[in-house]
Amino acid sequence: MDFDYIVVGAGSAGAVVANRLSADPRNKVLLLEAGPASHPWSRVPVGFAKLIANPAANWLYSAEPEANTNGRRVPVPRGRLLGGSSAINGLAFVRGQAQDFDTWAQMGNQGWSYENVLPFFKRMESWEGGDDRYRGHDGPLKITNPPPADPFCATVIKAAAEVGIAHNPDYNGARQDGIAMSQATISSGRRMSTAQCYLTPIRKRANLHIETGALGEGLLFEGKRCVGVRYSVGGNRREARASREVIVSGGSINSPQLLELSGIGQPERLKALGIEVRHALPGVGENLRDHYAPRTRWTVGAKGITYNDTARGVGLVGQALRYAFTGKGLLGMVAAPLRAFVRSREGLEAPDLLLGWVPMFTEAGPTGPRIARESGVTCYAHPMRPESKGHIHITSADPGKPPAINFNFLSAEIDGELTVRAVRIARAIMTASAMAPLQIKEAAPGADKTADNEILDWVKKSAETTYHPVGTCKMGNDAMAVVDPELRVHGIGGLRVADASIMPTLTSGNTNAPSIMIGEKAADMVLKG
Repeated sequence: MDFDYIVVGAGSAGAVVANRLSADPRNKVLLLEAGPASHPWSRVPVGFAKLIANPAANWLYSAEPEANTNGRRVPVPRGRLLGGSSAINGLAFVRGQAQDFDTWAQMGNQGWSYENVLPFFKRMESWEGGDDRYRGHDGPLKITNPPPADPFCATVIKAAAEVGIAHNPDYNGARQDGIAMSQATISSGRRMSTAQCYLTPIRKRANLHIETGALGEGLLFEGKRCVGVRYSVGGNRREARASREVIVSGGSINSPQLLELSGIGQPERLKALGIEVRHALPGVGENLRDHYAPRTRWTVGAKGITYNDTARGVGLVGQALRYAFTGKGLLGMVAAPLRAFVRSREGLEAPDLLLGWVPMFTEAGPTGPRIARESGVTCYAHPMRPESKGHIHITSADPGKPPAINFNFLSAEIDGELTVRAVRIARAIMTASAMAPLQIKEAAPGADKTADNEILDWVKKSAETTYHPVGTCKMGNDAMAVVDPELRVHGIGGLRVADASIMPTLTSGNTNAPSIMIGEKAADMVLKG
């Protein structure tokens, strides 16, 4: 099969790239996705709880054990269906702050400052209200957020004010600082994944071919130019050729995996696996970063406040009916309905810590998390721009074998210090006088853990990621960069990477929104040549 463009991976960025490239009927575009077209639970917002451990729509990766996870294999869920992780994530919409992108530009990535990327953020979103200087109103991606009327959330907002954290009605606007209800990729009670917003409306385009169940096995080359993709469907090998470009959008795990399977990476590592070295790029798979987040837990003595009281037994039937008629309630909820962007100390130019609240306790069930009997709330707390860096590398030439993920969490001392500070701020909010009517008590880490080393020890035993891996095909011009500021793979023609793996550093918050922006900007660069 011959195409103008091939996009490998139909996730948060890849679906966007395929949409924009195929808008011109003269461009023949192939979009490859390893997973299925959809899953019934993906459209329902709370479906993230049903998909977090579901192999039908999730790669279900896990990280290698390490000392700072107390020898645990931390789960690394990744979407495996059209829409990728945007089809299974917690739905929070967080662009990040201007400083994130200005930092990228200062690192030598011309064209990636906040001023440069803002038009793409505006182009992609449909948002009611807000400041027109910062928000878009006509894009394909519908973004909403509820008013701070929920009793629990309203109480926490009051408590945050008591410790100096003000309410901010639009953290994706002029400034990120403050506490706010979570903006979400939800509209009319339905998940707004990139599959729903960027692919469903264009499925009938004659020049766009979408192939699901297509596992990328390797890239095809003529000399130092990428000319196509080798993939398999149901065990049957196929090849497709691209006359213009191949855009790899597999995400931070699968994009470096495909490059290494294709002979692009660290030569000695590839040779040891029997893979012919096509091009030496030592940065492939390096620079891995993620948010390592402990979940503080608080019991709630007041009745009817959390979903543990209102969504169990008969209450769950009521929630289902409420969702059916209004699209709201538990089934229409973003994973963490309330979040705060705060500063670890005075004198900082912008927030460096993130706190997020989930108004219930959950417990492990046979098919994923379920609502616990005990009434409580969870507050995760972590630094937003960690310095610790890990790596992802293949361990086999078999495309079906998952790569080894090593986060190297807390290897940078500052990350541990900031994590402890975030936990202390969570405690300050949850023990403020405004919280007294809810009869809150600390369950984890436990009020007896007061010293920094005690808190940090608890973090190592219990923290998980917030599912934001980035950086493994880093953008830049230094020796460890994989792509240039145009997202072209260094030293290889006809090949770009467009997804969260190109981020040089983590953005301040959830990574779905900036990944979609990367897809928009990548498509624009491809079309401009």
